Amino acid sequence: MASWYYLMSQLPSITATSERTPLPITEEYFLDLCSRFLDAKSMRILNSLSLEPPRENKRTGSVFLDAWYDNERTLRYSLAKIRALKMKKDVEIPFLSASPDIVQAARTACGMDSPLEAEQYLNEVRVAMMDRVAPEDHFSTDAVFMYGLKLKLAKRMKSFTEEAGSASYRTIYDQILGESK
Repeated sequence: MASWYYLMSQLPSITATSERTPLPITEEYFLDLCSRFLDAKSMRILNSLSLEPPRENKRTGSVFLDAWYDNERTLRYSLAKIRALKMKKDVEIPFLSASPDIVQAARTACGMDSPLEAEQYLNEVRVAMMDRVAPEDHFSTDAVFMYGLKLKLAKRMKSFTEEAGSASYRTIYDQILGESK
């Protein structure tokens, strides 16, 4: 317990929903710091953290991560299903029992005109999903995993800039025009 306290007390507070505030810590520093306190199994899990859950429902060894991946997988499949319906396309999506709030979040995001606003909204939904399945013990391995996911989410949201969006748009637009000629 004491080592968990020392690890968690060294981690600065982060907000995954604010894209203007610079990150107070890098992923590299976070992983290095954790390597001093976590065992090899926990470090393997921490190094494999991803915002994209595995397609198949594989157990990770962490109650928090399993719950987070289940919710994120359901959100992604709900988004895919709604987007496919909008485009009148058939897609094979495994049946998952989705909670009404996840389905509603996917519908809301798909109904937004701005892709950036939709991503910002989905970011807030993801943070809320994390908070719902958050470990009760703030000095646990699961709390470290949650911090790692929030750090990854914050880093991802900071990558969305107007310049990057415009460059991506021009690239895609040029590809479309090039293919139609």
